[in-house]
Amino acid sequence: MAISWCFSLSLFTAILLAIPSSGLAKMNMNVIDKCWRRNPRWRHHRQQLATCSVGFTGKMTNNIGKGTTRYKVTDASDDPINPKPGTLRYGATMIKGKIWITFAKSMEITLQRPLLIGSFTTIDGRGANVHITGVGCLFIFEATDIIIHGLRIHNCKSNPQSTVMGPDAKVIRMVQADGDAIRLVNARKVWIDHNTLNDCQDGLLDVTFGSTDVTISNNWFKNQDKVMLLGHDDGYLVDRNMKVTVIFNHFGPNCNQRMPRVRHGYAHVANNLYQGWHQYAIGGSMNPSVKSQANFFIASGNKEVTWRQGTQVASWKFVSLGDIFSKGASFGPQIGIGGAKPYYNRQQRFKVVDARSVKRLTSSSGALRCSKRLRC
Repeated sequence: MAISWCFSLSLFTAILLAIPSSGLAKMNMNVIDKCWRRNPRWRHHRQQLATCSVGFTGKMTNNIGKGTTRYKVTDASDDPINPKPGTLRYGATMIKGKIWITFAKSMEITLQRPLLIGSFTTIDGRGANVHITGVGCLFIFEATDIIIHGLRIHNCKSNPQSTVMGPDAKVIRMVQADGDAIRLVNARKVWIDHNTLNDCQDGLLDVTFGSTDVTISNNWFKNQDKVMLLGHDDGYLVDRNMKVTVIFNHFGPNCNQRMPRVRHGYAHVANNLYQGWHQYAIGGSMNPSVKSQANFFIASGNKEVTWRQGTQVASWKFVSLGDIFSKGASFGPQIGIGGAKPYYNRQQRFKVVDARSVKRLTSSSGALRCSKRLRC
């Protein structure tokens, strides 16, 4: 029987009590990181990570427990049609059921075609310096319960129509890939945490075509024009059901726009650090609901945080609560004040901290460098 997340949390709390409090006090951590980073033996309890997510993903406990296959990447090569055992693509596509993927050593994986990731897959880069680049990069298509953690994804390029090995060892004919670091298409319950994303041909992260129940946390987005797109296009009405939490991320330097850009759906954007923008930071169209809460905005160039497209913005919910605006940054007129609540359930709920703490709580955003003494 799968281990319940409540039992796992109780066990982990007992482990934490054995760690000297003086050491814990020195660690500046947000609620997600406190859940696992304070345990010096995290390598021996890797799946504890799945109980640490908050926001619209809820807890990722469907990714752990009985029947989970542990797979270690030992080979940095990539064959998109006949993946070799030991490669990342083999682990993500050829093994059925729950799989927890780790890396035996630091490596750079240059993908020859987009990597399709199946349901109940965790890619856990902790303890190694893992770079992913190449064609198409990571693609989550009609899948659920995915964790992507601890990767450096960069310089991803577009890809024409192609054939690749997909989840459950099924060969799939793919449409053109735009060159995003991570793209979600009709996916749900996806947690993207502690990754560093930069310098891709199109964007860094797209949540599109009915994808929902997504948490984007502790990532570092830098050196990019179009950063994060939530919602496919103005005509795709299914994205009205999209719910995304964007928390504890570091945006910048050298980011232009879409942090995020929201169509139709709902985004809770909280406790993020914005290190400047050129065009805008948070934008939207097609009547989205956006709650910007306790973020720290540092302007550079354009001082207006928001961008709104359309003639019926009066019906939007586009609000700022407890944000800090530095170097002349401003949010612009708020719309729908009192609305845009996230309505989290018990497993999704978290405390949004004062914006004055954001710089401290995002100080370790991006892929972590874990020491030889196991600290992460």
